[in-house]
Amino acid sequence: MVMLCFLLDLRSLSPPLLRDLKQSFLQLANFYAISAPIGERPCSKPLSDRIGLCYVLKNRFSCSDELKVAYSPRGNFSLLDFHHAVNNLPTDAFLPEFNKSGALSCGDVKLSSILSDKVLYSWGSHEKDIARKVILISSCLVDNLDPDMKKILMDAADNFVSVEFILLEQKSSHLGDIPENINNFVKHICDLENCSFQTYLPDAQVLCGLVKRWLHELKDDMEEPLQARFIFKSNILGSVNQIYCNLCTCVNPIIDGFNPCQTCRCHGIPLADAIGNIKGSSCPVTGNELGAFDLIENFVKVGDQTLLFLPSFQSCVKLQQVSSPIDFNIIERTNLGSLSEGVIFGTSYIVTPSSFHESDDIDKLELNIQLFQGLCCALHSLDQGLVCCSNCNMETTRETSFYCYYILLPSKKGLMLLRRLAGSEEILPLPDVGQLIGSSATNEIENSVQASLLKMEVRDYNPIMHERGLHQKLNLLVKESIQFGSVLP
Repeated sequence: MVMLCFLLDLRSLSPPLLRDLKQSFLQLANFYAISAPIGERPCSKPLSDRIGLCYVLKNRFSCSDELKVAYSPRGNFSLLDFHHAVNNLPTDAFLPEFNKSGALSCGDVKLSSILSDKVLYSWGSHEKDIARKVILISSCLVDNLDPDMKKILMDAADNFVSVEFILLEQKSSHLGDIPENINNFVKHICDLENCSFQTYLPDAQVLCGLVKRWLHELKDDMEEPLQARFIFKSNILGSVNQIYCNLCTCVNPIIDGFNPCQTCRCHGIPLADAIGNIKGSSCPVTGNELGAFDLIENFVKVGDQTLLFLPSFQSCVKLQQVSSPIDFNIIERTNLGSLSEGVIFGTSYIVTPSSFHESDDIDKLELNIQLFQGLCCALHSLDQGLVCCSNCNMETTRETSFYCYYILLPSKKGLMLLRRLAGSEEILPLPDVGQLIGSSATNEIENSVQASLLKMEVRDYNPIMHERGLHQKLNLLVKESIQFGSVLP
């Protein structure tokens, strides 16, 4: 279990960068609110509060550096309060200072104040085995760590606290000798096992990746990935015939919308029954029957563990089953050669031309078929597909509050294929491949593996030739049952 404490150095964060960071924190909170506990069934248990938000600014009157706590985790996570805290971060605290070399000077970032019983060590004290992580975000490097600060950081390690220093580089002529300064700072923390340093150019893709990484830490699903081994029929090197690998998911589909719900007035816990079904409603805690006055109806369920009170249900409608025809709006073309298969998921649908529901006009039917064939042929010759969006989740055939993205894939046989594409909220960060950097197979290994592959049969995949074994297994079970003798009910 991990608790994250974000510490923003507002003195060094320019207004545009702070604006982007605020959006990132809101996205992190939204993702956390809709996320379900790993390995658990959906439940109405409140979501644990594991996010803290602090910032450092310079007092314009006393010119002293001050630490402020914008949001402190004290029990159950409040999406409303966290949004309020993020949206009310000071926007006029950007006061960069420069040292003699012309580089941005960081000054006191108040780490000693954060790593204290008054702030971090008091958070989550009721939860056992909780690890804490401070993430310091700044556009300048922390000044040289003195012995006192190193002692504080070492004490933090004894309290299961790690500290990550994130430098968001800015393209500016006032940054000074950044590489040399970075090397000096890394040397100062290299002997502190609980400290790490990262530097980024803060574009939209980088910030999105950081949000996903932070979310994984919050969700407690940072356990070891699934391990697998691929076994070959013959040896690929000496007596070795298998390769061990890690399996990581690429996509995590989000919810399709927010559901209105009722809660009991006594405990504020959502009821299992649908809206309007007052008859027979009972309190989930006491089991007492509830009347109309005992219910609060203007709640919306965000994920499985977060509730928002709204003025009316008009802000959130119940998602319905879709009816034909389902609309797919074409957005753009995309080159299939550059499309990552990791963003494609879900059921595949074969696409063929159909007749018009409102008319049986033969001419219109023929024109529709020719347009379909022309589109398929043109896309295939270009090696491109069409990216579409729809308010229908094809897996559930229900309406969605958010766009679902799909890709229309051509073929040389005149048919097309519709597949689901992951949106930005659904992409998971790539696994750490640091072990592959700077490592390459020797010529001996490459030649041996290639020789083994060339001995393997090559043929186009045909599903008819690859039975899963259903019929064989079921036939054996039926045969065994017949031999045993059927038992009449």
